[in-house]
Amino acid sequence: MSPDWSIQAPGVFEGIYDVANHESAEKAYRQSLVNRDRNRQYRSRLRTALKSIRAALAGGKAAEVKSSLGETVSLIDKMAGKGIIHRNAAGRYKSRLMAKLGA
Repeated sequence: MSPDWSIQAPGVFEGIYDVANHESAEKAYRQSLVNRDRNRQYRSRLRTALKSIRAALAGGKAAEVKSSLGETVSLIDKMAGKGIIHRNAAGRYKSRLMAKLGA
């Protein structure tokens, strides 16, 4: 019988049923839940950064855009490196930001 993992990581495993029959498969399943939660947070952070820089571009706040552009591009690259977004999507995001900045 497998141990109750919800005690060790509250919030992540609540209401989750074991779908695997082997210990290694159970561990992989637990890891996938943690990774899914972490990836969700990363994606949310990326979307927020993109939304704020697009709003600054639309509002004509050039100083705010230039200050946060480096951080946003760095965040896009990190997310592509971690596999949260595809590398082509990362390039597309950066290209569109630069095009709007130059226009």
